[in-house]
Amino acid sequence: MSAYGPPDEHSDPPLPEIIGSSPAMQEIYRLTRRVAASNASVLLLGETGTGKELIANAIHRLSPRASGPFIRVNCGALSESLLESELFGHVRGAFTGAVTNRIGRFEAAHTGTIFLDEINSTSLHLQVKLLRVLQEHEFERVGDTQTVRVDTRVVAASNRDLMAEVDAERFREDLYWRLNVVPIVIPPLRMRREDIPTLVAHFLNDYNEANDRYVVHLQPEAMEALQAYHWPGNVRELQNYVERAVVMAEGDELTVDLLPGTVNGKQPRRRGHFRGVDMESLVHEVVQQGVSDAGEDVQDLHGRIVDRVERELIRQVLEQCNQVQIKAAARLGINRNTLHKKIKDYRLDQDNPES
Repeated sequence: MSAYGPPDEHSDPPLPEIIGSSPAMQEIYRLTRRVAASNASVLLLGETGTGKELIANAIHRLSPRASGPFIRVNCGALSESLLESELFGHVRGAFTGAVTNRIGRFEAAHTGTIFLDEINSTSLHLQVKLLRVLQEHEFERVGDTQTVRVDTRVVAASNRDLMAEVDAERFREDLYWRLNVVPIVIPPLRMRREDIPTLVAHFLNDYNEANDRYVVHLQPEAMEALQAYHWPGNVRELQNYVERAVVMAEGDELTVDLLPGTVNGKQPRRRGHFRGVDMESLVHEVVQQGVSDAGEDVQDLHGRIVDRVERELIRQVLEQCNQVQIKAAARLGINRNTLHKKIKDYRLDQDNPES
């Protein structure tokens, strides 16, 4: 089975280790290749499980820094004091347990790329030091006075709206603008359902090999259930369910009964929310409207759902930003011209004539 399926002659080829040929992913491939050649900071925005680390790795591998190190730091996994030492290193005696000098991740990433995952988890104190590294390319190790200079590219990621964190005074605005030179918004799986069959085929290959199994057939009802599910855990959740099905299958077919009850309909579904937009309610409303039109085909219905969700998302963000388009565009991860066009297309300017 191919992990990618037949390529579209007009499409951008997938990035290394990244699967999908949907329009949403085509835009990700285009942006990633374009920004990789630069030294600009990149901010990856997306829900948990959408593959932000894969995109960060692709940026590094496609960049002139590819021969240098790629260093990943999960900022949400460590306390403030441990994270500061992890990022910047420390000298002997800097704190209890610091028995030797140790370089930090920024030094380890010299000439390469450092990926700061869950950047929204950092404290305001640590954000000051991060801002200095981005601006001046220098810092001091914990407990030291000697300045260390580094040549390290920063790619950061957040599963939260960082502008909302700025508004709540949990994230420094100056650091936000330093990180947000090029934002890339990674779509949730429910917004690129056409990639699900390809992803399933890829994970089946992987887990058959890892577990010495031969689950090569997929029951049509199982695929229908997988494509109907809203995937709050995104690709990581799909990967987990395919692995479970391969391990539990008694034959060579992945059947619908091997999927969790929330997927096959035997248990209530978890509701998914994307930046405050109730996806299930909107989709249900649009589908109900489409049912009354016997001529509505699946492609038209899908387009209406996407348009309705996008319109509602933009409307809510504009409200949160008091109709300030520059701020709303930054929060949405798009440029102001794109936002202005969408406001016109969705007639949101008629709802707010002064915007």
